[in-house]
Amino acid sequence: KIIFLWPYLLTTSISFNIRKTRIFSSLIPKVCVMTGFSLTATRLFSAALKQRSIGLQRSGTNLRFRSISTAKIWKVYLSGEIHSDWREVIAHGVKTHNLPVELSSPNTSHEDSDDCGAIILGMEEERRNWDKIGANMNNVRTKTLIKDADIVVIRFGEKYRQWNAAFDAGYAAALGKSLITLHPPSISHMLKEVNASAQVVCSDPSQVVNSLSYCINGTLPKPSDGDTFIPIANRLGAGNPNP
Repeated sequence: KIIFLWPYLLTTSISFNIRKTRIFSSLIPKVCVMTGFSLTATRLFSAALKQRSIGLQRSGTNLRFRSISTAKIWKVYLSGEIHSDWREVIAHGVKTHNLPVELSSPNTSHEDSDDCGAIILGMEEERRNWDKIGANMNNVRTKTLIKDADIVVIRFGEKYRQWNAAFDAGYAAALGKSLITLHPPSISHMLKEVNASAQVVCSDPSQVVNSLSYCINGTLPKPSDGDTFIPIANRLGAGNPNP
């Protein structure tokens, strides 16, 4: 049965999770031995199955092994405007894709973030002092969660000027955090310096989810350009003509 399985693997792209598909855990080491893997390589490969997700993908006549860790829980901080449901869309996408992601954000209640300092510490007579004690209290949460994050997503909307979001983007960049910006294309020019510091620039929450899915699991969605998509080697030529 293994002999018949191997040609099938050569002609099919397969991605699976070893923890969920235990049968492959015993089949793959045997296939490795049958196809010329050294005993040491086979043992190392078998050990990797216990902790990692293995992807098998056909490339011409060669079979590539893609090993992707599933042990890490990625911490993603969602900063930016609080007047739309973009956070809920990302949370739903993370759940749908079953991503190992822990989401966090600032306090998204506008009223609470304005009045937290005055409610806890007492009211101030001047607006600037009222704002200051509230901002300082909010910064405890913001600074802690950004420092702890693996990835920081910054959302900018068209309707409001998000000065706080721009500050969060600069703070995250200064800490060396991986940065994803999210905003409509119409305000790209105003955010060009912020985008220049970002690793990914998205225009839709679904693109954020797909970016997370690829970075974490190596999973790609259908091309956003649809049937008109052409791989780079076909469109622009091979990067290394003499591999």
